[in-house]
Amino acid sequence: MKKRFAHIATATLLGIVAHSVSAAQQNPDSVVVSATAPGQAALARTTRITATVESVDAASRHVTLKGPRGKVVPLQVGPEVKNLDKVKVGDRVAVEYLEALTLTLKKDGKELRGSKLAEGGARSVAGDPPAGVVAQQLEVTADVTAVDKKKQIVTLRGPNQTVDVKVRDPEQFKLIKVGDQVQAVYTEALALGLEPAAAHKK
Repeated sequence: MKKRFAHIATATLLGIVAHSVSAAQQNPDSVVVSATAPGQAALARTTRITATVESVDAASRHVTLKGPRGKVVPLQVGPEVKNLDKVKVGDRVAVEYLEALTLTLKKDGKELRGSKLAEGGARSVAGDPPAGVVAQQLEVTADVTAVDKKKQIVTLRGPNQTVDVKVRDPEQFKLIKVGDQVQAVYTEALALGLEPAAAHKK
C-alpha cells in the first residue's frame, strides 16, 4: 500500500486538486471543502459509503468489498484495524475515505527537492467491533523552473518528475516566479468499521 500510495501521490503532484473536485462532483457521497489564501491553497474530500464484504482473508489481512453501485474494491487492511477475524463474508462495513491536499508557496525556497512519507493510525479496543483508521501522508517539495505568463502555466520540478500546472487564479499566479518552491502535502486515510447487523433489519 505504501508503494502504491507514494507512486500515485508523486505522479499526480498538484494535479490532484482538479481530479478531486471532478470526482466529487460525480459522487454524491463525497464532500469537498476548499480554501485559499495568498500563496496557499487547501482541498479536502471525504467520501462515505457502505459496502458488503465479498471475501476476507484474515491471515493476509486482505478483504474485498462491493460498494453500493456494485463496484468491487480489493483492500489491504493494516494492523491498525483490529478484530479482523470478526469480519465475515456478507457483513456490511462502513468505509470513510479522506483525501486532503495543501499547497504552500515558498518564496526563493532553499530546500532540497524531495519527498517524505509518513504513516499513522488508530485502532479499536480488543473485543469491540472491528474498526480502525489507516493514514498516510506524503510531503513533496518542488522547484519552480518556468513560468508561462501567457498560458498561466507553472513548471514544477519535483524529486521524480517535472510537471506543468495550470494556475487559474490570476492573483495566485502573480506571486509565483522562477526560483520559488512549492510544498505539497497530500494526506490519504481509510477508515473501516463493521455496522451492527440490527441496523439493517427491517
